[in-house]
Amino acid sequence: MKETLPEIRKTIVLKAPIEKAWKAVSTSEGIAAWWMPNTLEPIMGREFILHAGPFGDSPCKITELDPPYRIGFDWGKDWHLAFELKALDEATTEFTLIHSGWDAEKVTEFGQPHTVIRGVMDGGWEKIVKEKLPEYIEG
Repeated sequence: MKETLPEIRKTIVLKAPIEKAWKAVSTSEGIAAWWMPNTLEPIMGREFILHAGPFGDSPCKITELDPPYRIGFDWGKDWHLAFELKALDEATTEFTLIHSGWDAEKVTEFGQPHTVIRGVMDGGWEKIVKEKLPEYIEG
C-alpha cells in the first residue's frame, strides 16, 4: 500500500484587496518578490521555470487558472502547488498555499526522500507565506 503524505497548507489573511493579492501570486514579478525568480505567465497550459538557486531550475506547468481566485501548477516531477484567494471584504484577502504530491516512497530530483523534504518545505513555507508575502503585499 502506497503511503501518501499530507499536503502542506498555509493560510494567512492579507491586508490587501483581492486584485492586489492576485497580482502578487499570479505574475512573474509578484512571485519573484516574495518567493523565487521565475518565468511564469498566467496562461493555462503554459510551461515555465522556477529558478531555485542552488537547486537549479525546476520545470513547471500551469494546470489551474481561475482569476482572481486560484492558480495551480505542476512543479518538477511530483509536486503540485496551488495558490487560493478569497476576498473577505474590500481591503482584506485570505490566501491559502497548498503544496501536494508528497509520497513516502518517492525522492526528489536531488535524491532527497519526500518524508524528509516535506518537513523542510513545511518550515520554509511557514516563513515565506506568513512573513515574506505579507511584507511584500502590505509593505
